[in-house]
This record gives sequence, C-alpha cells and structure tokens, in this order.
Amino acid sequence: MVVGELTEDVDLLVVGGGPGGYVAAIRAAQLGRQVVLIERGAVGGVCLNVGCIPSKALIQTADDLFQLQKGVRRGIAVSAASVNLSEFQAFKAGVVARLTGGVRQLLNHYGVRVMEAEARFLDPHQVRAVGEFETVKVRFRHAIVATGSRPRPLDLLPIDGRVVCGSTELLALSRIPAHLVVVGAGYIGLELGTAFRKLGSAVTVLEARSQILPGYDPALVRLVARRLEELGVEVRLNAELTSATVGAESAEIHVTGPRGSATLTADAVLVSVGRIPNTDDLDLSRAQIRLGPNQRVEVDEALRTSNPDVAAIGDIVPGPMLAHKASYQGRVAAESLSGLPSAFDATAVPAVIFTDPEIATVGMTESEARAAGYDPVTGRFPYAANGRAMTLGAEGGEAVVVADRASGQVLGIHVLGAHASDLVGEAALAVEMGATLEDLALTMHAHPTLAETLMEAAEAALGRPIHVVLRSSG
Repeated sequence: MVVGELTEDVDLLVVGGGPGGYVAAIRAAQLGRQVVLIERGAVGGVCLNVGCIPSKALIQTADDLFQLQKGVRRGIAVSAASVNLSEFQAFKAGVVARLTGGVRQLLNHYGVRVMEAEARFLDPHQVRAVGEFETVKVRFRHAIVATGSRPRPLDLLPIDGRVVCGSTELLALSRIPAHLVVVGAGYIGLELGTAFRKLGSAVTVLEARSQILPGYDPALVRLVARRLEELGVEVRLNAELTSATVGAESAEIHVTGPRGSATLTADAVLVSVGRIPNTDDLDLSRAQIRLGPNQRVEVDEALRTSNPDVAAIGDIVPGPMLAHKASYQGRVAAESLSGLPSAFDATAVPAVIFTDPEIATVGMTESEARAAGYDPVTGRFPYAANGRAMTLGAEGGEAVVVADRASGQVLGIHVLGAHASDLVGEAALAVEMGATLEDLALTMHAHPTLAETLMEAAEAALGRPIHVVLRSSG
C-alpha cells in the first residue's frame, strides 16, 4: 500500500540488481559516485537467486549421484544412493543466501543504498520508484538500466508452478518427477533435462528445430546428442506441439513430427523456449531511450543509450544473454558515465553449457573464421589421449583450437568434455590477448591436467603433436 510520495536527487541510479546492476553500482561507488540501486526482487537477480547458481547446484548434485552409481568401474562399491530433494533445497537455499548476503555486504561497504521498489521512467532524468510502503520520485544525473530478462511464455503451456514449470519453478521442486517433458532443446532445457535424468526421471525433450542447441556448431553438439541417447533421454526434433491438457498432477501433450503423432503424459513439464528482455514495463520512451530489434536497447561502445546520460547493459542490449557479459558491461557503463575512456570492445565472450559433457566455447569456429576472410588452421586433441581425463572416467571429449594459418593468431577455442567450464578462462585470455599457436604450445602446462588438452591442440595445429597421430587440419 502506497502511503506517500517523496522526491530525492541522486548522482548515479542503477535500475536492476542482478550480476550487471550490482557490479555497475559497486564500480561506480569505487569511482566516488553517490549510488542508489533500485531492485524489485532480491539482489543478485535471476542468476544468483533462481538461475545460474541454483541450476549448477542441482547439476552437480545429480552428477555426484550418477558418478556414485557407476563408481564400481573404479572400485567404488555403494549399496544404495539416492537424493532427497527437500534436503537439497535447503542446501541450495543456503548457498544462495550466502552469495546474496555477500553482495549486500559489498553494496553496504561501498555506500550503495538499495531501494526495494519497481522503477518506471517519467522523463530523461527521473524515475518513479514504487515500493511496498512508499513511492519515491528519483531525479538522477546518470543512470544505468540493468533489468535483465524473463522466460519466453508458451501459449499452449502457461506456467502454473505445479505441473508446468519454467526453470525457476523446476529448480524449486521437492520431488523427482517420474516423467519430465522438456519443451525446448536450448542450453537451459538440456542442462536441467540431463540433471533430472541422472536423478531418476524419464526425460523427453521436444525441439521444434532440426538440432539440439540451435545456433551452436553441429560439430560441438554431436557428442552431447550421443550422450543424451546413452543416458536414455528421448529427443524428438522437428517436433510441433499441437495441443496440451494440464490437470492437477499431470499433463498430456500432443506432438507431431517426422516420427508421427504422439501423446505424452508427464507429471512435470519444463517450458524453456528462450528469454525476452525486460524492457516493456520501464516506459523507456519517456526517457528518450530508443529500442532496436527484439525490444533490445540500442547502445554505443560506451553502452550509452540514445539518452547520453543513461547506459544500458546485460540482457536488454544486443549480444548473448550471459551473466558474465552483464557484469563486464556493468564495469564499462559505470566507468564511461564517470568520465573514463571505457568501452565494451571484448574480442572474446566465452559461453558455457553445463550438459554432459560440458561445452565451452570462445571466439570463432573454423567455418566462422573462413567466412570472416581468414585461412584457418585447426588443431584437435581428444580427451581419450589425456591422462587426467582417463582418471576421471571422462574420455569422451575434445579440445579444438582455431587459428589464422598465416599469422598463427588464435581465433577461437572450443572444448567439449568434462570440466570444459574450468578451461574456458585460459581459452578466453588467449583469444582476447591475440595469442599465437606458439604462445599456447610453448606455455608449460601442469601434468596431469585437462588444461594440457589446449596446449596439445595448439601443437596439433602447428603440425607437431606428441601424444596423438597428426590428423589433417583445416
């Protein structure tokens, strides 16, 4: 209930407290700005509270269980292993609480004031922040908009939080579904579908297009598709949902495709068909902020909008919807609005998919390099020839290095395999700094580690591999 309306002036306003917004607020405060952060939910946004962190907790828990169940291969005998999802929820909540509490402590340390409210622009330098007990008109000198994104709805399957779930609701389940139907074979759908399969659910994945992980290089997803089959996940490609009936405890989904028509009965359905930017409820036009395609905010290299006193970052601007991109842009926006010569010109934006096996990719693929005018050379090194991968029982995987043949400059690195997410930092550094194949090959890597696969892939591209027989390169 709103009982009054105040007016106050601030130096720099941040709208949205996710991984982009809170980083922007802290960086601006470090630069001496007086900062107010408006967040309508919990600080940390989707990523910390209901997205990246909770999903990785579930994925790790599911994989731990799966590894125990197959541990006999390495001499581990376990009579029985199971997961109590209610206890897992308590663990997950503890992790989230520690992380969000840490963010709040950092904001407090730097003097950032957090307002729990929902903001809408009134004009180019003013928002109305509506909270539970008061409404405040906030006049700002500069502002950074970091409101993130939300799941794209599906008319046939509206989320009810009981049977039909988005990722948020699925991650909050205290039961393991007997049959989970995943609508959409993007990274979120496959990550969570794989996790629930390892927890014991029967899983069916429906994808309207002809490939899982649409938009990724088919060569990178081939092993993931094979692994899904090994795990017993049913994948239906070119599948069209024709109708659905949702009851109190189950849903019937009717689907057609190359394999004919089918009716699937599930006690849980995950709708994961993409995300849309949160730009439609901000009244951006009143702030003279222009939107481009797909309702994303147009920005320049300094991340300023068509209103030069307002920057925009993260999921609401062009580019991949990734938490680390938002955080990086948060720093840039805070610096550029504070008069520093800062710009978002990242050569390398890494991406990770926590499937089984993981995919980590940064920079160009071989086909992208060729399309960009390079004459690419490609080096590959299989996990099956890596000692550490063997000790992990994770021989299925490969590291790929793409470089310019003439100069040797590394253009892209792509890893498919266990702990690929832990290798992409080195890969991103190599691409961002313009390292050459020689730089990567001559950097001593500790043994036995998975990181050696990057060095060995560079050696393969140079035509001098030690631990594999040379294969023809691009």
